[in-house]
Amino acid sequence: MLPSHNRFPYSAITDRPDFSWPGGKRLAVYVALCVEHFPYGSGLGLPYSPGLSHPNSYNWAWREYGNRVGGWRLIDLFDAHRLPLTVLLNTECYEHCPELVAALRQRGDEIVAHGRTNGEHQNGMGLEEERRLIAEATEAIRRHEGKPPAGWMSPGAHPSANTEDLLAEAGYRYTLDWPMDDQPVWMRTTGGPLLSVPYPHEVNDVPMVVLHDGTAPAFADMAIDNFDEMLCQSKDQPLAYGITIHSFIVGQPFRIKQFRRVLEHLDAHRDEVWFATAGQIADHFAGLMPPPAYTGP
Repeated sequence: MLPSHNRFPYSAITDRPDFSWPGGKRLAVYVALCVEHFPYGSGLGLPYSPGLSHPNSYNWAWREYGNRVGGWRLIDLFDAHRLPLTVLLNTECYEHCPELVAALRQRGDEIVAHGRTNGEHQNGMGLEEERRLIAEATEAIRRHEGKPPAGWMSPGAHPSANTEDLLAEAGYRYTLDWPMDDQPVWMRTTGGPLLSVPYPHEVNDVPMVVLHDGTAPAFADMAIDNFDEMLCQSKDQPLAYGITIHSFIVGQPFRIKQFRRVLEHLDAHRDEVWFATAGQIADHFAGLMPPPAYTGP
């Protein structure tokens, strides 16, 4: 047998129990907006100009555009279409751009912990170092939002082998780190069950636009085509569809122009789908499908 993560067994989507989302809907849709901050002169992060050494004002400023401009434009766009956001937040943004976080809070958007900064990844950290990172990010959100976050997304989508155990230990209810399904999946951890909510690996502006050189119209077409196909498939199985955007990528004007087509298309199907946050999807599923009776791998 090949090495396994031992977090969950294989399960064909055609063999799952049937259920529905609120209102009898068969497709749940959420949009994740990544709001991130990076150190200047060091650290990891998406490069617009790969290979340049630190300090790199070009790369840092490209990403900072999302906090100064792109995030605000996207708030206006989602306000216009009356759609919620699931905000994947680097907690360094509380100090760096508190006005942007406050505007998202005022909308009532869900805040998901996305580490302290995307300038660091958990994979490769020691156990106590990672435990401290999770604790610091969790406490920052609790202090500013009045309650701890329910969900976690690792910076750089790069969790360690210990991350799920540490999340359950810290009281998290779900993770977005495992893009392996179109329905939530219960995971084993040493701290008890943890829910994996579907996260988009493909309909995500990082791989599509930055890594694969996709154009703004192509990303919009991808998001629309994926929605249409999943809406059709959801007649047979209830599904959850996520779209991930970054304030500094889709927040660019020429990409907002194209992404507006996506929201207009979603709007046209408002009576057929459940527009939710990742946390609402997790809560509804957990209320219908209790976790298996296990406590660890």
